[in-house]
Amino acid sequence: MGVDLTILYRGPLASCDYDCPYCPFAKRRDSPERLRADRAALERFTAWAAEQTGDRLSVLFTPWGEGLVRSWYRRALIELSHLPHVQRVAIQTNLSCRTGWTAEADPATLALWCTYHPDQTPYDRFLAKCGELATRGVRHSVGIVGLPAHLDQARRLRADLPEQVYLWVNAAEGHTYTDAEAAEWTELDPLFGYSRHPHRSAGLPCRTGASVISVDGDGTVRRCHFVPAELGNLYDGSYRAALRPRRCPRAVCDCHIGYVHLESLPLYDVFAGGVLERVPAPPPPVTSWSVGHTVSPSIPLVTTSVTEPDVPEDITETKSPLPRPSHSG
Repeated sequence: MGVDLTILYRGPLASCDYDCPYCPFAKRRDSPERLRADRAALERFTAWAAEQTGDRLSVLFTPWGEGLVRSWYRRALIELSHLPHVQRVAIQTNLSCRTGWTAEADPATLALWCTYHPDQTPYDRFLAKCGELATRGVRHSVGIVGLPAHLDQARRLRADLPEQVYLWVNAAEGHTYTDAEAAEWTELDPLFGYSRHPHRSAGLPCRTGASVISVDGDGTVRRCHFVPAELGNLYDGSYRAALRPRRCPRAVCDCHIGYVHLESLPLYDVFAGGVLERVPAPPPPVTSWSVGHTVSPSIPLVTTSVTEPDVPEDITETKSPLPRPSHSG
């Protein structure tokens, strides 16, 4: 019996061409052996996905490093985008690579989650690449880490991007925002409140482990990137017997690619049709700091995290296997 399955894939790749001070994977260099292993793992995953014609798949690549500078990620996105049983294939990227390859992909299926890092790339270069995506009809969102030093650049970016392109803001890890500071970021991203505070998640129902899974390069299946317990293996099919509704074992969830799947939050409605690429439906216009823009009445401003129940005594927080990259939210 076929299933609707969302897969977050993260292989061995850990190298990145950027040197962001807030990212643990800045300027990391992978050995040739590791790169070959990553390529082989991705090709194996792509071949597996192509064979699952009885399922409906959605795939988000969430590499620790930058995937699109590697030809095998571009090829995987192109190939998967043309498979009729793949509903969406997306990747998190700093958009440092050329965009011409997207012309070979199916724009109805391909999507990009793009992060702008102001200290790492010229503004005009990044903006031009966003324009190329728009011209080619590639679905994408654009985001930035909400550090105080980034605010002016974020305002400039919002003013220059087409209004229909959603600009998201990730709360900087370890940074506490005053209400006044949060209001400035909310002017740019009406959904910033979801990122501002960690969400209490212990004991709450979550789609991960049922219709959403995390897969690593060896095919090990977990419910998400942040819960290390294994559900089985993708390639021997053992994971399928473990798919069922589950409650979250963590005290809190503070990363967008995790809490977006919590059933206690309305984010599947907010991002309907664009959960993987972080594109709301409809995209929320920015507020009146920019002339001619108004707040969308259909998507209320989010100024605080949704209140969750107290953590049950039998639930303890589990640690992520590795620190989260800044672009993942």
